[in-house]
Amino acid sequence: MHAVEWLDLPHACLEFLQIPARTAGLPTLVLLHEALGGVAHWKDFPRQLAEHSGCAVLAYSRQGHGRSSPAREPRPLDYLSTGCPDELGALLEALDLENVVLVGHSDGASIALAYAARNDPRVRGVVAMAPHVIVEEATLAGIRAADAHFRNSDLLERLRAYHGANLEGVFHGWVDTWQRPEFAAWNLDRELAQIRVPLLAFQGEGDQYATAEQLARIARTVAGPCRTELLDDCRHIPHREAGEATLRLIGEFLLHSGFVPRDSHAAAHACGC
Repeated sequence: MHAVEWLDLPHACLEFLQIPARTAGLPTLVLLHEALGGVAHWKDFPRQLAEHSGCAVLAYSRQGHGRSSPAREPRPLDYLSTGCPDELGALLEALDLENVVLVGHSDGASIALAYAARNDPRVRGVVAMAPHVIVEEATLAGIRAADAHFRNSDLLERLRAYHGANLEGVFHGWVDTWQRPEFAAWNLDRELAQIRVPLLAFQGEGDQYATAEQLARIARTVAGPCRTELLDDCRHIPHREAGEATLRLIGEFLLHSGFVPRDSHAAAHACGC
């Protein structure tokens, strides 16, 4: 069992979990969580990913999430494309990570894409699970449905186990920000056009927060090599709802992008060995 650690940055104290690599020289896979997520919300996925890939895995809670320092409210409209990527850069610097692949889910996938556009040489590739690069009506409808569902059940209070005093900020920072009329114009078109590192993007065919246009827009806009996949029998959380397929896709991506050698654990899984 790996213990949560704490990182003091100039703007906040962040909780993080680090699983060491089994094989030297492989990239660190940096996990970027969803809108309601944090370190604990990944559950067993960091361990599974480390075991499957042989790589080190790092998960952290963004400011205002999990047990990290509270965030200032209201959330700025550019939090996905500027604020959170700035924080990611500070974390990479503070932890002296020089060889990373970003693995983001939902909001975290958008942040990973926005940061990759900065062409930081430390970032060798990106895995974007259920990414958002434009605001769709499907996204807003999903958020409205989730808002009603959370408020009319015990789900919101159950999230307190993950976020404690940060809960209200986490929930309203997502639900309220995305429904602000000014946020409708947000997109990552400019950032996507700057991405040159290898990219894997996938989502569930039943994703309740997006249509396949998210993947199509990524594929036709990025400047570098890109693979996109729609997963059967999967909604918005591929690493839980299609765990085996998610690990297989990431393993293939690491292998075919040259991030892991062909005799590695990830290569064996990618080839079905």
